[in-house]
Amino acid sequence: MADLSVKIGGLQMKNPVMTASGTFGYGEEYADFIDISKIGGIIVKGTTLAHREGNPYPRMAETPSGMLNCVGLQNKGVDYFIENIYPRIKSVDTNMIVNVSGSCIDDYVATAEKINALDKIPAIELNISCPNVKQGGMAFGTTCSGAASVVEAVRKAYKKTLIVKLSPNVTNIAEIAQAAEGAGADSVSLINTLMGMAIDAERMTPVLSTVTGGLSGPCVKPVALRMVWQVAKAVKIPVIGLGGIMNATDAVEFFLAGASAVEIGTANFIDPAVTLKVVDGINDYLERHGCKSVSEIVGALKA
Repeated sequence: MADLSVKIGGLQMKNPVMTASGTFGYGEEYADFIDISKIGGIIVKGTTLAHREGNPYPRMAETPSGMLNCVGLQNKGVDYFIENIYPRIKSVDTNMIVNVSGSCIDDYVATAEKINALDKIPAIELNISCPNVKQGGMAFGTTCSGAASVVEAVRKAYKKTLIVKLSPNVTNIAEIAQAAEGAGADSVSLINTLMGMAIDAERMTPVLSTVTGGLSGPCVKPVALRMVWQVAKAVKIPVIGLGGIMNATDAVEFFLAGASAVEIGTANFIDPAVTLKVVDGINDYLERHGCKSVSEIVGALKA
């Protein structure tokens, strides 16, 4: 067995495979299918300061080689998470990580402060693809200054491992990653969903209630790989790759591009056991190539 352990900031993981926020619930939903403690980390669904109902239905649509969603961060708020969800998941023997979202910097900071007090949550993933309501709805993560401002504020309030999830809907994602690194991020994860839309031609109407939504699945993998490769060359902090990973070969491609760990998202809807299959597949690849640890293939692309 190869050494699959990785370290992201202060986060020690038994293997480099995590679940992407919004695709794995709080982990417990999948416990009937697999031993969730064998996953390197579980990133729970997006959590905000206050309760959010999310967007009206329909808010999911199938597309060629992917899916669109506009769920809208539906959750019951961080206090509900602390009082009702945390007691149920804190004993899971893996890294339980909370994805934090907000509409303004104060929201992010207040949510991060509350989660910082939870002993069994060793890290947060900051979703900076959220619209900044105080600046007309532009996402924090689409400008260097916007990304740096929210990361810097959260860094002052949050003392554990801080992962920043980057939006692909930008011109130069490497610059955004450098801004997050400079503001105190321990790691960056990418990519979040690409903006897309679907149309019902017969009805002449949008398929999604919000017209546009986030595109994920195998169709986004080439874009995600390219961005991970660019970012890994631009920053010194660990990069976590995600976007269209369906099997172990996909995951290995992200390692070769420079990712130190990966997240699996849409594939969980197709196969609830995909994460552990990917872990086994990574080990098989390392053994076939005579590698003793997964770190040997990180950034090993011959280009």
